[in-house]
Amino acid sequence: MTTMTEASVREFKMPDVGEGLTEAEILKWYVQPGDTVTDGQAVCEVETAKAAVELPIPYDGVVRALHFPEGTTVDVGTAIIAVDVAGGAPAEVPAATETPVAAEAPAPAEQTAQEPKPEGRQPVLVGYGVATSSTKRRPRKGPEAAATAAAAAVQAELNGNGAAAPAAGPRPLAKPPVRKLAKDLGVDLATVVPSGPDGIITREDVHAAVAAVPAPPQAAEPAPQAPVAAAPAQAAPASTVTYDGARETRIPVKGVRKATAAAMIGSAFTAPHVTEFVTVDVTRTMRLVEELKQDKEFAGLRVNPLLLIAKALLVAIKRNPEVNASWDEANQEIVQKHYVNLGIAAATPRGLIVPNIKDAHAQTLPQLAESLGELVSTAREGRTSPAAMQGGTVTITNVGVFGVDTGTPILNPGESAILAVGAIKLQPWVHKGKVKPRQVTTLALSFDHRLVDGELGSKVLADTAAILEQPKRLISWA
Repeated sequence: MTTMTEASVREFKMPDVGEGLTEAEILKWYVQPGDTVTDGQAVCEVETAKAAVELPIPYDGVVRALHFPEGTTVDVGTAIIAVDVAGGAPAEVPAATETPVAAEAPAPAEQTAQEPKPEGRQPVLVGYGVATSSTKRRPRKGPEAAATAAAAAVQAELNGNGAAAPAAGPRPLAKPPVRKLAKDLGVDLATVVPSGPDGIITREDVHAAVAAVPAPPQAAEPAPQAPVAAAPAQAAPASTVTYDGARETRIPVKGVRKATAAAMIGSAFTAPHVTEFVTVDVTRTMRLVEELKQDKEFAGLRVNPLLLIAKALLVAIKRNPEVNASWDEANQEIVQKHYVNLGIAAATPRGLIVPNIKDAHAQTLPQLAESLGELVSTAREGRTSPAAMQGGTVTITNVGVFGVDTGTPILNPGESAILAVGAIKLQPWVHKGKVKPRQVTTLALSFDHRLVDGELGSKVLADTAAILEQPKRLISWA
């Protein structure tokens, strides 16, 4: 591996593309060994817990090696690509699955003398924190010692039917994300057989340990369980939907979906939610949408009902500024915001994301139309940056695009309110004393009851509905 230590070869490490993130999955490589790259060129696309982003290389040169294949989750700070900045021909390097840590790991005696100093902020994993000794590495015992310890633990479990504990020994080697995974899945790392370099336990090892858990009960009762296990598959109900013979499909939860799930749980069990509803005649708003499409000021811009709904909510917030706030748990304070970063919930192939329009309150209607168009197109392409999803104050979610009449939306963490917009449909409506077909929709406003009481929430929802019923109020109330 001398080629990797040449002065002309630079190792590009996985950066912290979002504040505090500890890992990212490599979705796609844009380059291969032998390709020439230039400073600022995107070399791969990665997905974090917040978004999918492209990583630019910070120097010119020729790609020597890709250290990880697509689909691999890599810790922040780990080298992922080697580039010969001298522009030399690519050297023969090992397969992409070999990590540079295994290739360049110093001997145990050298680790203490060459211990690196911490540089700047270090990513903090929830539940662990950053200790002053976090950069120190214990002398590794090698895969043989780790495998022996794991085998002893398994033997002790078999002898004592799970009651006997393994003998005290060195702490199993695993990175913080792997330790957290094992904790969440209820796996004792001392019983996991490592497959990583120098006896490090990997994610795959933890999942393999989970998959092996049902094995002992099956071995204890081989006779009765064998026919019972086969019976359901042979006599599946006619109503059961199967795909290629499988009755279940397991989908790993990671990246944006995993972060969204955690955020929604935190929001639902932290902020006391209240949801109010109003059904409103938006016929005049729909007419205004058609008129604006013909206006030269909106040429080339996306004009739809969401544009006027967003503007109506912004005006309602201006009339009721106390609703635009956040809760500071540490200081037990309500932080009122004098700006509106308007979030727009967007469904993407990677899951739900909520980018926001910064300072939406200060934008004219054409500017708001342009911002909404850019936000939606960027989200659909999967190019939303982590920064675009931070700092939101109030959100709109348009469930009407799916034909849904209404819902009870969950607050985006840290925000005070979220407005759900239902489908706009022709319905019989009493208009000027007569029943006529009118364009009608239902709005639902969920808000944090620590920040917003029933009166304030009702005023915001009523004002939004009033503007959509009579859009000329955009002029008189703005």
